Amino acid sequence: MRFQANRDVFSEAVSFAVKLLPQRITLPILSGVLIEATETGLILSSFDYEVSAQTEIAADVEETGKVLVSGRLLAEIASRMPNAPVRFSTNDSRITVSCGTANFTLLSMPVEEYPSIPQVSAQSGLVPAEEFAAAVSQVAVAASRDDVTPVITGVQLQITENSISLVATDRYRVAVREIDWDPGTNQAQEPITALVPARTLQEVGKTFGHSGTISVAITNTDDRELIAFTADKKTVTSLLIKGNYPPVRRLFPDNVDNYAVMNTAELIEATRRVQLVLEREAALRFSFTADGLTLEAIGSEQAQASETIDAILAGGDTVVSLKPQFLLDGLGAVHSEFVRISFTKTENPNKPGPVLITSQTSREQPGADSYRYLLQPNLLLR
Repeated sequence: MRFQANRDVFSEAVSFAVKLLPQRITLPILSGVLIEATETGLILSSFDYEVSAQTEIAADVEETGKVLVSGRLLAEIASRMPNAPVRFSTNDSRITVSCGTANFTLLSMPVEEYPSIPQVSAQSGLVPAEEFAAAVSQVAVAASRDDVTPVITGVQLQITENSISLVATDRYRVAVREIDWDPGTNQAQEPITALVPARTLQEVGKTFGHSGTISVAITNTDDRELIAFTADKKTVTSLLIKGNYPPVRRLFPDNVDNYAVMNTAELIEATRRVQLVLEREAALRFSFTADGLTLEAIGSEQAQASETIDAILAGGDTVVSLKPQFLLDGLGAVHSEFVRISFTKTENPNKPGPVLITSQTSREQPGADSYRYLLQPNLLLR
């Protein structure tokens, strides 16, 4: 096997192939990148039985073949090569990688022991890449990071005839966003639900965010449900998480009369300042009145803090206590100059319900996107 490729193109392809590999791999062979040199170019792949990545690039192939090499080591080498074409050749179990005057010799891994890369042929539909990437960044932050309950470590995708919605929760907050969906030739397709690992979906959003459109396919192969994302000659596949996702959509109120509107950046900065005196896991007290919003932190005997910012209040005065980081996660996902925080009710008049965070184009005009973030108040300070 022998080929020559553009350094930047080759480095980017190897980096993409290894990006989704887990930090800790149980089988050493799964840490490899499979490189296949064909008459038309190179195919680079990685697979750890759950997530796969595959990309095609152009190269001058002198001798076709297939080789498996340590992925992260090759990515490090490729990223530090001098500005010259990369030359790659194999001789038995040895691999030679050279670029300019830099030369590396690596050992190959047994290709025959490497698992077959999943192939997904059927296309379910298309999503606009930029919108999809934005939706993923808004929603995935609310997914759980606790592997004890795998079902809530994922983002639930619900696909209907012309829209796709994303939902995530970690029990303490719920994030939802809906975007357009093009079913392509599958005009009469049934609604589809898929639970995708949040980490994988975040990498897909970052990688394909500027690709125009992303092709999405969901399929069953050998009792394994897979989802595939394809754009720019790159494909990522992932096993879907099995289990019943909690019915969190019903927690969202149809409309709320009691709410406040603030400048998003001002609220973020005030929250970051006031939380400096808090003990870990403590909450901030937010008092909404006709005079504005007052943030209070009772950290310890040595340190307290408070700050007041402008807010327009509709409805009665309200006091809620919220975990500052959870609030900041929601505010960071509001891609608008202003934000609306709405106060839901519970059967107990002394116990506030979850607060609903949505975007606001201006002080009077609600935001154009469908992003909603529901956050459970922390009652420790009440």
